[in-house]
Amino acid sequence: MLARYFKFQENGTTTRIEIGAGITTFVTLAYIVFVQPAVLSGKMFGMDTGMDPGAVMVATCLVGALATFIMGVYANYPIAQAPGMGENFFFVFTVIPAAGALIAARGWLHTSPWQIALGVVFIAGVLFLILSLLKVRRVLIDSVSPSLKNGIAVGIGIFIAFIGLQNARIIVASPGTLVKLTDDIANWDVLVFGVGLLVMAVLYTRKVRGAILIGIIAGMAVSLLLGKVAYSGIISAPPSPAPTFLKMDLIHALAFQLWPYILIFLFMDIFDTMGTLIGVAEQAGLIRNNRLPRAGKALLSDAVGTVVGAAMGTSTVTSFIESSTGVAHGGRTGFTSVITAACFLFALFFSPLVAMVANYPPITAPALVVVGAMMIRNVVKIDWDDFTECFPAFLVIIGIPLSYSIADGIAWSFISYPLVKLFSGRRRDVSWVMYLVAGLFLLRYLLPYFGWV
Repeated sequence: MLARYFKFQENGTTTRIEIGAGITTFVTLAYIVFVQPAVLSGKMFGMDTGMDPGAVMVATCLVGALATFIMGVYANYPIAQAPGMGENFFFVFTVIPAAGALIAARGWLHTSPWQIALGVVFIAGVLFLILSLLKVRRVLIDSVSPSLKNGIAVGIGIFIAFIGLQNARIIVASPGTLVKLTDDIANWDVLVFGVGLLVMAVLYTRKVRGAILIGIIAGMAVSLLLGKVAYSGIISAPPSPAPTFLKMDLIHALAFQLWPYILIFLFMDIFDTMGTLIGVAEQAGLIRNNRLPRAGKALLSDAVGTVVGAAMGTSTVTSFIESSTGVAHGGRTGFTSVITAACFLFALFFSPLVAMVANYPPITAPALVVVGAMMIRNVVKIDWDDFTECFPAFLVIIGIPLSYSIADGIAWSFISYPLVKLFSGRRRDVSWVMYLVAGLFLLRYLLPYFGWV
């Protein structure tokens, strides 16, 4: 029955290969189960967003299982889905502060910044779902140039790596130069970071599956030996999802000042998913006549995952490029995704382990640096021969880490792109959607002068 439904014979695979591929994919991306609670709770950055790490972990595992299962059964692709890296940083460092500023300015009661931020993600997910159902997503996908798409990925990659170095206490604040290398380089935090980073880099170079996860485990082992974290067990009943379940604030998320963030989440989700779908499908030999079959079904699973994820208490769900490891193992059908989805459910029972990792940032810091290195390779896809393309891409690359804000970095490029094209006599190169988004970003900066936040 499985062979007939998933078309094993047509795709040159077997049940055994698909099971191995599904486990391989999960082992490779399992770091998100550790990293996501640390990011959204703020513990990774030494702050408190108000989100419960245990509830975030449950939401991450459940929505990862749901979206990946839909991808496998409905779209029949060996592609896993979970809350995306990059989108989660945008959630914490940009949307939550923006929501907090609105709460302070408007005097809103009975809400919190993270609840409004979840509302923003939920609305973006609903829009993505509608666009997927109406099949008009191509307009949005084509509105942003490939150079800008890749520039955003590079900028976020540098930003993530920068945060990782800060969490490892290697890069610290400096009054004269803003940042510098720490004067106390020989400390235990740096040792934990160094061990984890070395393990990840070596294993990834040797193409060992699960290099990031193994590096996190190595860093945790060193932390336990040094007494930097306290052992609290490995297996337990899953935490309660109640602290974040259905806590999104949709009413305040509809504030005009937050619509640019809704659009950004929408763009990021569409572009991340499309890029991963095409890349993994190309690797697996699933592209037909330069087209991706069942692309609409795949995008729909992503949209459903984002909507359900926001309702449960986690950030935007997207397709994971780490799915390519399962494809490399031989996975060719959606049964690979079904196995990965089952692994997500199994991970629910390891919440004490997740708590230990999340409470000590140097353990997960190497993962940020390695993921940043993976994302920065997109720089070669930027059209450096066309200055109207590469200059806005350059602005987003330096804008995101230097402004310490994904939204501001994207704003630099999205405002400059149509302006450079317009005054270069190439206004027809720019979609009306880009002019609209650029206008929204300009309003975001101008509204405070008129008494709006």
